Amino acid sequence: MKEAGTSSKILQGAFVLSIAMMLSKLIGTLQKIPLQNMGGDVVFGIYNTVYPFYTLMITVALAGFPAAISKFVAEDAAMGGQSQSRRVIRIASVVMALSGIVFGAVIYFGAPLIGMVIDNASVVPALRASAIALLFVPLMSGLRGFFQGHQNMMPTAVSQITEQCVRVAVMIILLVYLTTVGASAEHIAAGALFGSAAGGAAGLVVMGGYWRGYRRGRHSAIRGTASAGEAREIGQKSRSLLWSMLRYAIPICLGALAISLVNLADTFTVPRLLKASGAGEDGAMIQFGIYNRGMPVVQLITMLATSLSVLFIPALAEAKVTGDKQLVADRCRLSLRWFWLVGMAASIGIAVLAMPLNIALYQDGTGTSVIRWIAFTSAGSALSIISAALLQGIGIVKAPALHLLAAAAVKTLLNLLLVPQLGITGAAIASVAAHFLAAALNIALLSRRTGLRIRAGAMLAKPAIIFAGMALAACAAMLAADALLSALGLHARITAAAASLAGAAAGGAVFLAGAVKTGLLSEQELRMLPKIGAPLASLLRRLHLLA
Repeated sequence: MKEAGTSSKILQGAFVLSIAMMLSKLIGTLQKIPLQNMGGDVVFGIYNTVYPFYTLMITVALAGFPAAISKFVAEDAAMGGQSQSRRVIRIASVVMALSGIVFGAVIYFGAPLIGMVIDNASVVPALRASAIALLFVPLMSGLRGFFQGHQNMMPTAVSQITEQCVRVAVMIILLVYLTTVGASAEHIAAGALFGSAAGGAAGLVVMGGYWRGYRRGRHSAIRGTASAGEAREIGQKSRSLLWSMLRYAIPICLGALAISLVNLADTFTVPRLLKASGAGEDGAMIQFGIYNRGMPVVQLITMLATSLSVLFIPALAEAKVTGDKQLVADRCRLSLRWFWLVGMAASIGIAVLAMPLNIALYQDGTGTSVIRWIAFTSAGSALSIISAALLQGIGIVKAPALHLLAAAAVKTLLNLLLVPQLGITGAAIASVAAHFLAAALNIALLSRRTGLRIRAGAMLAKPAIIFAGMALAACAAMLAADALLSALGLHARITAAAASLAGAAAGGAVFLAGAVKTGLLSEQELRMLPKIGAPLASLLRRLHLLA
């Protein structure tokens, strides 16, 4: 009974945390739209230049400690103890608070130097505003890890939602105020990034409240004066525990750094190369802002792929443990095919609907051709994410991070080659190539380790017909909706939004129907998808799309 209760608690916690993460990422992604609408492309460019660097420094400051805290606290709880848990959170809190202060000071006082490396002084105020968040985020993340170790996901979920809501609210308030008083673009961008500090502080307050409740719910430890010998023994145990935590945390940190470095490649190359091409500081930021217009839509697809990929890790691990090599290969093949189909369908859909999406979200059609290129990072990202999850499912953890590092290096090299010739279009092409490279490296390793054989027909030939039909349907619905609503005299952004929705609905319907009717998707294969397969198959059967 106890084991069943524990399993139920883990599943409930995982569900709560997954919902909170999706909502948090959704809020964080969509907040970029009012940022561009209210601040303009210069502010949007500065924000998107600084934010990847801020994310990198947060990753370094955390150093993988939240995951380490969760692991060591869970082990102590499993043994029925509390003393190590308290020691873990005490040691980790000191280390993370110090690292936050140190890296915050590095960003704040080193902002002019970082601006010189980026070759754009307008990022300095935004860098300094982002540095303040490092005073709060590491401690907040450490407390999240502590409660996760106790299989209590609610504090993390509440603090994540609170952090994002406060971050966006403060950002919008400061945007309204600073634009009203006529502040410069660099100070408006700094105000937007100050929202991260406000959100971090709010999240820390929430976690502090849960921590006080936890402390009140536990019996106070018996206090006493330790002898000199006991003090030395406690010090030795603490140093040993810190070393054990570091050995666990650093590889996790390095893996997270690989993801940050792919995004950081643009920060340190694109604005500098645009300025060298004669755009000037403000011109470079305008172009970089336009380049990032397509990112929020693509990130929604990436967010969905990341959330779904987690389901495949335990399913594949289970198949591997049973020694069923054919089941492992079948699940890998099915997962890759599904993520390829959905990712490519999303890419084609965004590319076809790029113009109305651009107008609906950003008020005009500037940079639509770049959005069409950026759209295809959805397919590469989806494949990269699911292939990395499948590798983790069979116990290969480090390789996906190394492949991302290779992708970051290629992205940087292609930026250097293409941006001077093609501008932000070159950067978009480089992004597509980098994501597909990471996916290709993952899939090649997966094929060697599982005996997976990918049939080109199933991946390319038959889907091409469905994708063509989907694109035609989306385009026709978009044009029809645009013509009808324009004739009625509706506002351009409303018309563009309605045309985008009509195109997406028509394209999605044709894609789903085509996948079923051509045999690309069978009910048996659909039901093999972990967690989501059976409900989806039942839905399609009720819609008479499955025989």
